[in-house]
Amino acid sequence: MGYSILNPGISGLKSSATLAINEKCAQLEMDGRKVYRLGFGQSPFPVPDLIIEGLKEHAHVKNYLPVRGLPQLREAISRHYSAKYNLQIDAANILIGPGSKELLFILQSVLSGSLILPSPSWVSYAPQAQIISKSTVWVETFFENKWVLDPDDLDRALSANSFEQPLLLLNYPNNPTGTTIPEDLLIRLSEVARKHGVLILSDEIYGELSFSGQHQSIAQYYPEGTIISTGISKWLGAGGWRLGLFIVPSELNLVADSMAKMASETFTSASAPIQYAAVNAYSQFCHLSGYIENSISILKLIGDYTFHRLKDMGLRVVQAEGGFYVFPDFVNFSEMLAKKDIFTSEELCSNLLSETGVALLPGSDFGRHQNELTTRLSFVDFDGEKALTLYKEHQGKNQEPEISLLAPNIIEAMDKIQEWLSL
Repeated sequence: MGYSILNPGISGLKSSATLAINEKCAQLEMDGRKVYRLGFGQSPFPVPDLIIEGLKEHAHVKNYLPVRGLPQLREAISRHYSAKYNLQIDAANILIGPGSKELLFILQSVLSGSLILPSPSWVSYAPQAQIISKSTVWVETFFENKWVLDPDDLDRALSANSFEQPLLLLNYPNNPTGTTIPEDLLIRLSEVARKHGVLILSDEIYGELSFSGQHQSIAQYYPEGTIISTGISKWLGAGGWRLGLFIVPSELNLVADSMAKMASETFTSASAPIQYAAVNAYSQFCHLSGYIENSISILKLIGDYTFHRLKDMGLRVVQAEGGFYVFPDFVNFSEMLAKKDIFTSEELCSNLLSETGVALLPGSDFGRHQNELTTRLSFVDFDGEKALTLYKEHQGKNQEPEISLLAPNIIEAMDKIQEWLSL
């Protein structure tokens, strides 16, 4: 007997592009292929001992925790971000979930309005809206503006449409472009959002990995209308631990309450031992500063190397300002690629992987046009634990380690791309 999928939002839905490329690379490696994993964005660094010890100490905890999260954890998060952003953050309005991805889905589910997305945006934002039949409005960004949303373009998009309480989703440092939003644009974007009564979900999951060390939140300029999304996956290397959090302003109590109700009927609560371990991350943040600073330094070294190599090849690319991504555009090679019957970013990435073993993700997965030759490159194919050790050793000599020592696979991958483009 056949079965029909009743939810129309599922029709045509693909598996998450980032997870799919990770599984494809694993299969190619099992088949004996050498693969350069530049498609999946996972922190290469080990979880700090301070956090692991917290997990060990609480591995025995088996009881369900409150839906909104462990009170001690929410208090620690409140103190940390209140001081970081000079905001009054109420611990009662912090929600803990099994990854910020799940919290985002619940937020989209409880809100009735449209989703406003800059293009490009992370691969799961729009599909989540599709699942619940929420309309998505894309606002174009441009290479010349470092792929950062222009406030005037946002204003025009909002003025041209009648939206019921739209949700604008901002992500910075950005996945997939690696760039961030400077303070002057944060202020202007907040003014546009306030003018139109827009709710902002500020995805700052890479905030602690800003290369300048001076990450700012749009919540500092639009506190009454901004929900901050973050977690421990990127800056603590704990992606598989699945712990995310939302910081909701008191003006949006109804949103927080609605999310908590839906959470109570879905995931119930995030893992208890993980939540207890995360208390150390926020209550003893000062003890993690060396780990974070060294991680940032390593990522910046490798990111800068990747940027210069790609630029020297003739690709259009913007230098990363945080996280571990760049967004190279192969448009300057469009004629050469056309001779290989490559006209889309999907065809580009498929051919590159099959012919060189270099895995990138197509720009079309991030909301760009199919025939645009943009790609996302994640420069994390290196041994993070070894890199941290090498970096500490060279710090004692007042030197920076060579990229060949830190990330040999990145060098090989750049060589493979350059060779492929010259054929």
